[in-house]
Amino acid sequence: MKTIDIISATPELLISPFSGSIMKRAIEKEIVQVNFHDLKDYSNKKRKQIDDYQYGGGSGMVLMIEPIDNCISHLKKDKDYSEIIFMTPDAEKLTQKLSNKLSIAGNLIILCGHYKGVDQRVRDNLITMELSIGDYVLSGGELPAAVLCDSIIRLIPGVLNNETSALEDSFQDNSIAPPVYTRPASYKNMDVPEVLISGDSKKIDQWREGKSDEKTKLLNN
Repeated sequence: MKTIDIISATPELLISPFSGSIMKRAIEKEIVQVNFHDLKDYSNKKRKQIDDYQYGGGSGMVLMIEPIDNCISHLKKDKDYSEIIFMTPDAEKLTQKLSNKLSIAGNLIILCGHYKGVDQRVRDNLITMELSIGDYVLSGGELPAAVLCDSIIRLIPGVLNNETSALEDSFQDNSIAPPVYTRPASYKNMDVPEVLISGDSKKIDQWREGKSDEKTKLLNN
C-alpha cells in the first residue's frame, strides 16, 4: 500500500479534501494511506515554535529547519521514500506526466510551505523534488498538496471504478479530451450531436478525435 505523509504547519486545512469522493474511497479501500503531520509536534522549543524572523531583515516569517528535519528523520526511520516533495510556487509545474510518474512511485513525503517559505537549507539538503501548481501565491502549501495527491491517487489501479477513465483524461497523450454529453438527448432546444447517438462507433471515434484536436489547437494558440 502506498503511503503519503504530508507535513504541515496547519494540518487542519487538509482534512476536508481527503474526507470525500475519490480520495476518501482510496483510503477506505486501503489502496493508499495518507498521514498528516503537524510541524509543532516536532519542535524542540518550549512554545512549540516552528518559525522565526529571517536573517538579514525583511518581512515575513520563515519555517525553521529543525522541526522539518526532525519530522522527516522520524518518518524515514520506518519507511523508505521515493521522493520528498516541497510545494512552492517557484518550482517546476505539476503536469499529467509527473502525476503519472508519482502514481507508480513508492512512498512520498510532501512538505507544505507557509509564511514566507522555508529555510533554504531545507530545500538544498532535505528535499528531492519541488513542485508548483501555478504562478501564484497561496497562504500555504496545503491546497497544492491536496491537488497533487488528487492527481496521483486517482491514477492508482483500483481507485477509479472504470480503470480506463484516467487513461482518457486530458493531457494523457498531450491532447485535450473531447466534449462529453449525457441524457437527455434534447433539452430546451439544445441537442446532443447526432453522431454520438448514431451507434456508429467508427464515426463516433472520428468525431471525438477531431474535437480533441480542435480543443488542443485552441489551447496551444
